[in-house]
Amino acid sequence: MRTGQTAPDFRLPDHEGNIRSLSELLAAGPVVLFFYPAASSPICTAEACHFRDLGRSFDALGAQRVGISTDTSDKQSHFALQRSFDYPLLADSDASVAGEFGVRRGGWFARRRRRKEIESRKSHAAQRGMIRQLLSVKRTTFVIDRNRVIRLVVTSERAHVHADKALDYLRYLS
Repeated sequence: MRTGQTAPDFRLPDHEGNIRSLSELLAAGPVVLFFYPAASSPICTAEACHFRDLGRSFDALGAQRVGISTDTSDKQSHFALQRSFDYPLLADSDASVAGEFGVRRGGWFARRRRRKEIESRKSHAAQRGMIRQLLSVKRTTFVIDRNRVIRLVVTSERAHVHADKALDYLRYLS
């Protein structure tokens, strides 16, 4: 998805087992929806904690933070409790929403083929590449307005960039 496009509506379970939809979330104001590859991994933890730590700033601008990954609700629940997140973490276990937003990485066969190539090389750089290829989604953040229009897309593997850029954009709008 790109800036200016309409975000697809979805219904997913959160870390508490409640079903959430994008349209219901948007009723309270703009949504900062961030996709992350894996709950409890080091970079994802840093990113999610940065969103948590900037909570008051997002609240002051009327924006909601929502995390989403292909982890199960149980894994999301453990992650949320472990890190005291004050925003919903959604479980997109089949990666269907990630696919609709265009942040899903290659399919199973592509990952399997890449893994075989990397295992044959065994270098550290190749192993890092394999880990990135095995992750199911690209780290991406969307700022979505009340009309479901995507206003900002942030793509970076740096943990703090997503929350900072989303917050800067929301401040610019106000």
